[in-house]
Amino acid sequence: MLRRTLMRTGGLAAGAAFAGSLWQGAAQALPRRGPGPYGPLVAPDVNGVALPAGFTGRVVARTGRRVGGVLWHPAPDGGACFPDGDGWIYVSNSEVPLLGGATAIRFGPGGAVRGAYRILSGTNLNCAGGRTPWNTWLSCEEILRGRVFECDPYGSRAAMPRLAMGRFKHEAAACDPDRQVVYLTEDEPDGCFYRFRPTHWGDLTAGRLDVLCASSAGAVTWRRVPNPAALLEATRHQVDAARHFNGGEGCHYADGVCFFTTKGDNRVWGYDAEHERLEIVYDADAPLGVVDNLTGTPGGDLYVAEDTGNMEINLITPDRVVTPFLRVDGHPKSEITGPAFSPDGRRLYFSSQRGVRGDTAGTDGVTYEVTGPFRR
Repeated sequence: MLRRTLMRTGGLAAGAAFAGSLWQGAAQALPRRGPGPYGPLVAPDVNGVALPAGFTGRVVARTGRRVGGVLWHPAPDGGACFPDGDGWIYVSNSEVPLLGGATAIRFGPGGAVRGAYRILSGTNLNCAGGRTPWNTWLSCEEILRGRVFECDPYGSRAAMPRLAMGRFKHEAAACDPDRQVVYLTEDEPDGCFYRFRPTHWGDLTAGRLDVLCASSAGAVTWRRVPNPAALLEATRHQVDAARHFNGGEGCHYADGVCFFTTKGDNRVWGYDAEHERLEIVYDADAPLGVVDNLTGTPGGDLYVAEDTGNMEINLITPDRVVTPFLRVDGHPKSEITGPAFSPDGRRLYFSSQRGVRGDTAGTDGVTYEVTGPFRR
C-alpha cells in the first residue's frame, strides 16, 4: 500500500496533497497534539523509562559493561535491526572521536542475548546511518570530510568505505529500492540533502551523487555533485542552486516518501520521490522538540527521537496526531538515539547516548529494549 500524505509545502503557506493513502482524509494542516493509540504514559519503571500501559522495557547494554562477551561502546548512536535465523541482530554506532565504529548484539527468538561483536572499528564519530535492502549497515562519520562505511551486521566481512557517496559531515542514510537510490542527510547549519545512485543496485562502490535543489511550490530538481570525494572543496558548496537545511538528522524511507529531520528549525520533512516534491510534515515546538533520529512501522507510524529536551520518542500517526510514546527520566543532558524495530515489529530498541551523567564522552550510555503491542 502506498504511504503518502498531505503535507505543507516547504517554505510556503499553501498545502499540496501527495497522492496515495498515507494519512488519507486528514485536514490540510500540520500534525496536531492529541491522544495516541496506546494511551498516556504511566509512571517510569525501575530504569526510569515511562511507557504506555501494556509495554515493558529493559536495559540490554551499558557503556563499559560486557554484553555478549564484548564491552559496549561509549556514546551509542544510530542503529538498525536485521533478521538472523530464528532471532535478530541490533547494530549500534559509537559517536566518539577516533575509536568510533559500531557493535552488533545477536538475540535469540525469546530475546536472550546470544553474543555481541564489533563490526567496525577505528573510524571517527559514527553518528547515524541506515540499513540496506541487502542487509548491510551504512555507518556514517559525522566529521568534516566524513565517510560512509558499509558494514556486515553478521560479522563475516570487513567493513568498507564507500567514497563515491561523498565526503562530508554525514548523518543518516535511507535506501529507496523503488528508484534504486540512497538518500543522505548532512549535519551542518547549511547542510544539504543528497541522493546517491549506484552504478549497480546493491553495489555502492561507484555511482552518481546528486544534491537536491529548490524550485517552486514544493517541486524540486536534482543536480550532480561534480566531485563527491573532494577533500579541499566542501560538497555542499559545489552546486550553487543546492537547497540548504539547518542541521540534517535522521532519515527514513517508506513507500515512496523519504522522511528526514532538521534539528536547527525543529522540522520533519517528507520528500515525495515519485513526484519530486518536498513538503513539511511537522513544524512546531511541542510536543516534539529538538528532532533527531527517526524510524517507522509498516502501518505508517513515525517514531521521532529527541536530542535533549525532555528525552522523549514521539509518535506521528497516519491521522496526523503527535503524541509522546516514551520518556526517559533523569537523563537531562543526554539524547535519545538509534530507534529501530526488530524484524517482527514487536520490539523497539533505542539508547540514551550520555545517560544519567550526561558527559560528552558518552561513558554512561544506556541501550534499551521496549516490548509491547505495537501496531504494525
